[in-house]
Order: sequence, then structure tokens, then C-alpha cells
Amino acid sequence: MKDELQNRDVIDLLSERHELLRRFAEEKWNKHNDIYISNSEWYILGIIYRKQLTISDVAKNVKFSRQATHKIIKSLEVKGLVTVMSVEHSKKHKAIRMTEFGEECYKKNQLCKAEIEKQLVNTIGEDQVIRLKNILKLNWDIEQLEA
Repeated sequence: MKDELQNRDVIDLLSERHELLRRFAEEKWNKHNDIYISNSEWYILGIIYRKQLTISDVAKNVKFSRQATHKIIKSLEVKGLVTVMSVEHSKKHKAIRMTEFGEECYKKNQLCKAEIEKQLVNTIGEDQVIRLKNILKLNWDIEQLEA
């Protein structure tokens, strides 16, 4: 695999590593837990963690269509990870909040991801992981690039 990565550009390298890490995190979760939670579901759980937002607000801040967002939220509700409730003073909007069980799962997943990061530190070194995280946190000003 190392040889394959030598000729890739930064976009493909980031994509490849992201996909590998996401798949590994998903497999690690599924290996140790009875409830399957997709990456899309984790993404929404991360957005609503310790918050109560309207479904409309969630839909505006995710990379999915409104229809897909509603479908994912429905799946989370069926699994008992979130509750959907009416919003006071609005018949149109619904709010979403993580259940106690959802928060437990979210915290367990955070521990799984911390273990993966620790394994990464053991493999490539703490300085490299810190450097990588700092680069990824920078403002890349991508919106200013020409399409």
C-alpha cells in the first residue's frame, strides 16, 4: 500500500486515510457493541451531543439532503438513541435530543476513537499526530480557491 500512496495528491491521500480510519472506527464499534450505528448516524449524533436542536437546524448543518437527514434521524429514534419532540409555539418544527442511551453510546464511541488515536501515536509517533491535528485545524481558506 505504501507504494500506491506515493503518487497520490493531497486530496486523494486525505480521502484514503479518512475512509480507512472511519471504516476502522465503525468496525471497532460493531465488534464490541450490539447496536449498529452508521457513520452518518455518528455524524448527526456528534452535531446534537449535549444540545437540543430542531430537525431543520440539523438538516441545514449537515452534508446530507433534508430527506436523508430525516431518514437518519428516524433510524436513530428507532434505535432509542434520540427522541423527537414537538417544539413549543410551533406546529411545523420538531426538536431532537439525544437520549441517555444515546449519550452512553456516544461516550463509548469517543473512547473507541481515542484508542484508535493512541494506536496511531504508537505507529507514527506523538509529534506526527500532534502536527497532523494542528494542520487539519488550520483555516485553509478553501472557500477562496477557484472552482
